[in-house]
Amino acid sequence: MKLTLATYEAIKYACLTFHYAKAVPTALCSFNVYNNNNEWCGCIIYSSGANKNLGTKFGLRQGQVCELVRMALNGKQESTSKALAISLKLIRKYNPLLQLVVSYADCDQDHIGTIYQATNWIYEGLMEQNGGTPKYLLGGKVVHGRTVGQRGWKQNIDWIRKHKDPNCQLVYTKGKHKYLFPLTPGIKKVVETFKQPYPKCGNSSMA
Repeated sequence: MKLTLATYEAIKYACLTFHYAKAVPTALCSFNVYNNNNEWCGCIIYSSGANKNLGTKFGLRQGQVCELVRMALNGKQESTSKALAISLKLIRKYNPLLQLVVSYADCDQDHIGTIYQATNWIYEGLMEQNGGTPKYLLGGKVVHGRTVGQRGWKQNIDWIRKHKDPNCQLVYTKGKHKYLFPLTPGIKKVVETFKQPYPKCGNSSMA
């Protein structure tokens, strides 16, 4: 198995074809995954994160923390956990100032973060339960609040009903399991103070 830097075209194809979200995030650094037969298996994508304060609680600034936002793979890889482990080494190589990687397992997809548990991430807990950035049911499709904002619309249910879709509804999330992967010994000591036992209930699908 090998990983190489991915182009935007590869990222876009992998996200739209292999990932349930069917959306292309803004990437900081991303990697192609190839199996032992040199078959392309998709992409692992890291982002600087939509939240500018992602690392604040850990004493980190922008540029010192990033988010693993997609593992858009087609299943031909021999080991997903090995691909993730290799990507974590590479993200630090290409971004030497990074100290921490954050990722989430989406409870709305019945994910508990099995892949993060298998690669020894630190579990912080369940976040955004019936809160966080809102989602909207627009034209029969669930749209994230950030997408609404990117369209130049107000993230306000009354405004959306008045100007875009009178039948729009708020969609309440089950929350997300938050995982942390420290890249330096110093930040590991910090994030371990937030450590909680891994969740075990629910579907074991990979995020």
